[in-house]
Amino acid sequence: MIMDDINTICYNDFGIAFQWKRCAAKDFNKIQLVFKNTGLFLSQKELIQFSKNIELALNKACSHANNTEKNPSELFLLEAPNPQVSFAMNHIELWGIQDLTKKTLFLLGLDKFLVKQKVRYS
Repeated sequence: MIMDDINTICYNDFGIAFQWKRCAAKDFNKIQLVFKNTGLFLSQKELIQFSKNIELALNKACSHANNTEKNPSELFLLEAPNPQVSFAMNHIELWGIQDLTKKTLFLLGLDKFLVKQKVRYS
């Protein structure tokens, strides 16, 4: 991946979210989320669903940690927007992917708001 080919939305220690500069018109608004050894190419609606799935996985992990001794290497299943795919992640990874998706959704919403308000920024 060449950095000139993407518009970075945000990144953290866990991954990066970006949009491709050159892609098919039907995929123009999709977001590429890359973390660990995985890339997800999602619509904003799918990203919102993924964020909800992350919230559910984190709630399950937190309630489980409250009931038992916390094991940092314990893995929890996170469902992708596609129900046939899930990821096994520990607490730290779940927090990392949550941070990445929430920031991405916030920045996409902010960008949409600024365009709607006809505010120019660089």
